[in-house]
Amino acid sequence: MFNIFTTGCVNAHGLKIVSCEASERCLFLFAMKHLTAITDPVYNKPQEFSATDKIFLKYIRDERDLPFVYLTIKITLTLIPLGILLYMPFIQGWVWWAVAIAYAYFNNFAYKGPFGLMLHCTSHRQLFKKEYSFMNQYLPWVVAPFFGHSPETYYTHHVGMHHAENNLEDDESSTMPFHRDSFKDFGVYFGTFLFSGIYHLAAYFFRKKRTRLLYRSVRGELLFILFCIGMSMINFMATLWVFIIPFFLYRLVAMMGNWAQHAFIDPSDPGNDYKNSITCINTKYNVKCWNDGYHISHHEKQTMHWTEHPIYFQKTLDRYIKNDAIVFDGIHFLHVYFWLMRKRYDLLAKNFVNIGDKFKNDEEVIAFLKTRTRKIPFNAPQRLQMQVGV
Repeated sequence: MFNIFTTGCVNAHGLKIVSCEASERCLFLFAMKHLTAITDPVYNKPQEFSATDKIFLKYIRDERDLPFVYLTIKITLTLIPLGILLYMPFIQGWVWWAVAIAYAYFNNFAYKGPFGLMLHCTSHRQLFKKEYSFMNQYLPWVVAPFFGHSPETYYTHHVGMHHAENNLEDDESSTMPFHRDSFKDFGVYFGTFLFSGIYHLAAYFFRKKRTRLLYRSVRGELLFILFCIGMSMINFMATLWVFIIPFFLYRLVAMMGNWAQHAFIDPSDPGNDYKNSITCINTKYNVKCWNDGYHISHHEKQTMHWTEHPIYFQKTLDRYIKNDAIVFDGIHFLHVYFWLMRKRYDLLAKNFVNIGDKFKNDEEVIAFLKTRTRKIPFNAPQRLQMQVGV
């Protein structure tokens, strides 16, 4: 199993906690939060792999991704059978509802985050070796629909469009033209994505003449819709719980996450990864969801392995300081989202890392954060700002 223990410990798959003491530059972090360590997982090769590990290592490209194999097996042996059971005619009454509640628990609380970010990692870096590339279809085509993902649309939207456009004008999920501490604006943002997201994505690929991604997007979305219609004719209640509700919940959570990740944007340099994204460190979310909090470095190097981000963060801390990058400690993107919706800048400031010791007090931090959440109208020059200015 994949587990993270305490600072300095190594788990069965070689993941350990790295101390900030490894880099003197981490002393910058002591300004407001008085951090003593980075507690996010990094890789340390185990002395010996288990017999089961050795079998899986024959098939996967990177030994650091062994936790993905075990997570996939757990989901396959728990969540998917529960979903299938809900369609069985001999499951009735309170037993059906017990299975439905168990399915909802595993789907939304046990696996949603870890699976979603595993899919994210394997979209950027394929899990299986070239000779076993057909196995890479298992996550997007078999497992993902149980979490509300239409097959391959995550890849086409996130890798094919979002990273290519970097939250600028041509990014169909750009947060720039919205007041990013406004629930009303988020409602417009989410509603547009929910009801016309696939149309805008397809139109984007059509404009860019990327026909292969256009085909994959439309095919995955239409097949998922047709599949849900067909399964509803067999058992509507089961389809509602197994596929339809997860579909709406996934798209809501995905947009909440993207909103928070790109909530704080420097209007003078919106194409700068350090000024249009945020980083969340020292949070259990990074342990559970494969260091997803390191969104700045992910945009800078989208194929960087998830275990490398904490060390890379420490090595490039001078870039964060130079670019007035926003780093939070002990919280994750949903904290950021909900506190923005409540305009609780005081809570955001409380967890703000004063790298470079540039701020004297929370009031200065709050004023700074508010300058980054204002609506930024699109204009032509922003299309050119695709390179990181560091």
